[in-house]
Amino acid sequence: MSDHVPARSRTGDVAAFVAQARAVAEKAASAPQRARLMFAIDATRSREPTWDLASGLQMQMFQAAEAHGGLRVQLVYFRGTDECRASRWHDQARPLTDAMERVTCRAGHTQIARVFRHALREQAAGRISALVLVGDACEEAADEVMGLAGQLAMVSLPVFAFHEGGDRLAEDLFREIARVTRGAFHRFDHHAPRLLADALRAVAVYASGGREALLRLAEREGGTTRLIANQVGR
Repeated sequence: MSDHVPARSRTGDVAAFVAQARAVAEKAASAPQRARLMFAIDATRSREPTWDLASGLQMQMFQAAEAHGGLRVQLVYFRGTDECRASRWHDQARPLTDAMERVTCRAGHTQIARVFRHALREQAAGRISALVLVGDACEEAADEVMGLAGQLAMVSLPVFAFHEGGDRLAEDLFREIARVTRGAFHRFDHHAPRLLADALRAVAVYASGGREALLRLAEREGGTTRLIANQVGR
């Protein structure tokens, strides 16, 4: 049996392949793109209880976003003296939770400035709807951190700064980061997990559905969601 394929047949196969590839590309281009949310959390030693809490709340974030087109989340964390890492973008809760469960908190210093520089690079590569920052301290120069917050504001990336603990200087800085970037500030306590759960759900809805979706949720639920909604975009 001959393996020779007639020229006409080969041409037809190529044309069919090109048509199929074009159809797949057009379908992908027309499909709604999931919103992107960067989730940055302090993984130094003092943050271990909050890290465990946040790991357990990821599913709620994804579920809250599904009604508005879904969500893609990138985990960013810092720990030790010079470690700041970012995961790939996840569009499901389980892989993100698994990634968090593999991380152990280590003593070290905050690296919020590195997180913000990374966010600026990611924003240049593809739009991020929101940046969540969870922590209890800032041991870096406030001028540097606020300068980078100003750059985030210029590229329309709001920071939702969630602060825990009694460090008043850090709290004031987190508030200012949220104000400058037109995001929101919220205090929470890992002993009251509902506060952080509501806050993260609010951000997920904002990231996936915009400010109007967040305002509708705030009207229904009030509480933490309303406090966050009243700040965003101001």
